[in-house]
Amino acid sequence: MTDLPKRAKIREVGPRDGFQNEPEVVATDDKVRIIDQLTKTGLTHLEVTSFVRPDVIPQLADGAEVLARIERRADVKFGVLIPNRRGLENALKLRDHFDEASFFLSSSETHNMKNVNRTVGQSLAELSGVAEDARAEGLRCVAVISTVFGCPYEGKIEPERVFEITEQLVEFGCAEIGFADTTGMANPLQVGEFFGDAFERFPNVELTAHFHNTRGQGLANVLAAVQSGCASFESSFGEMGGCPFPPGSTGNVATEDVVSMLHEMGIETGIDLPALIECSRAMQEALGRNLTSHVLTAGPVDWAGEA
Repeated sequence: MTDLPKRAKIREVGPRDGFQNEPEVVATDDKVRIIDQLTKTGLTHLEVTSFVRPDVIPQLADGAEVLARIERRADVKFGVLIPNRRGLENALKLRDHFDEASFFLSSSETHNMKNVNRTVGQSLAELSGVAEDARAEGLRCVAVISTVFGCPYEGKIEPERVFEITEQLVEFGCAEIGFADTTGMANPLQVGEFFGDAFERFPNVELTAHFHNTRGQGLANVLAAVQSGCASFESSFGEMGGCPFPPGSTGNVATEDVVSMLHEMGIETGIDLPALIECSRAMQEALGRNLTSHVLTAGPVDWAGEA
C-alpha cells in the first residue's frame, strides 16, 4: 500500500451519463443550476452533455442549451460526448464552451451493435476521422471502451481484444483511454490484473477507470485499480446513471463514495466532499426521490469524537 498515488483525478460524468440514463427528463434550469454547483466543489473535469439525436435520448435534447448556459470556470475542463461525425459538427457550433471531446465504443461486437448499430470495426473507422477533426479544433480527445471486464451477451472479454482497440485509439490521437465496466461484471482481482498489464502496455497514455455498482463491487474495483497504479476515474454524483441495457444495470459508482474512500486512504482529489454531497442533495430535490450513494445517505466519516 506504500506505492499508492498521492492524488487522483475524478471526471464527473453525472450531467451526461447520469441525466441520460435516469427515467426522468431533468428540467434544463435544474441541469444548469446543478452543473454550476458541481463546478464549485473542486472538481476539475466534468462531462456535461452529449450531442445525440433527441429522439434517441430525449433526456439530453437540451444539450446545446445547457452547454451554452453553464458558467465557464478557468479551473474546470468541460467535456462533451460525441457519438458520431454529425454530433461533432453540432458540438463545434459551441466550440468555445468545452475543452474535451469524448468518444465511446464497445469491446464487444454484440454490445456495440445493440448500442450504436455498428460493428466495432465500423465504429473505429468513423472515429479515426472524427478524432482527427476534433484535435484540429484544439480539443483534447478522450475515448472510453465499454464492456471491458465482461459483456452480458458475449461473456468474458479477453484483455488482448481491449488492448488492440486501445492501440488504434492511441494512434487516432486520443490522449486518455477509459476502461468501463459497463454492466458491473468486474471483480477486484480481474481489475488489478488488467490495469497492471495495461500500464505496462501503455506507459505514456492516461488510463482511466469507469466502474458501475450493479453488483455492489464498485468501490472494491476502484481500490484494486488504485493499487495497480490507476489515478484517474470517472464517476457519477448520487450514483446516477448506468447502462440502458440489459435491464437491471444500475448506476455508476457514486462520486462522493469514491472521494470519501480516497480521502480516508490519504489520496487527495482537490474535491470538497461536503459541497459535493450538497450537489447530490440538490439532485434528489430536483428528481423528487432519493438517490442511492452511501455517503449521501450516511454522511462522511466524522472523526470529531476521536480520543
